[in-house]
Amino acid sequence: LGEVETEEDKKQQEEAAEEHKSLVERIQNALKDQVQEVRVTKRLTDSPACLVVGQFDMGAQMKKIMEAAGQKVPESKPIFEINVDHPLVQRLEHEEGDERFNELSAVLFDQATLASGEQLEDPGAYVSRLNRLLLEMAN
Repeated sequence: LGEVETEEDKKQQEEAAEEHKSLVERIQNALKDQVQEVRVTKRLTDSPACLVVGQFDMGAQMKKIMEAAGQKVPESKPIFEINVDHPLVQRLEHEEGDERFNELSAVLFDQATLASGEQLEDPGAYVSRLNRLLLEMAN
């Protein structure tokens, strides 16, 4: 994570972002209330997505410390980074139906939230979404 990117890495990142621009825009639309930005990343290898704190935003641990101390915590939304080489994201990119696309985007966001050690805002909605998708796959 702390590695300095080479010019070649930056160029590949920009090319990937341009190539998947419509996917990024669709996910941004689907998750507009939950994320500050959606962007393509080449940092991920095994995960389909991750959440990143904005440059001037407070990290999750600091938020918890401030809340525990009774301090007011400023609202902020994470940056949602997607791994366009991951099969789930590739499947999402080819999803034509808006409703299903939005559900899959929400599941990926919730998974990234859980993977970052955070709690889901609405665990019940996540379970319902996941169950619907699993039932669709079973049929």
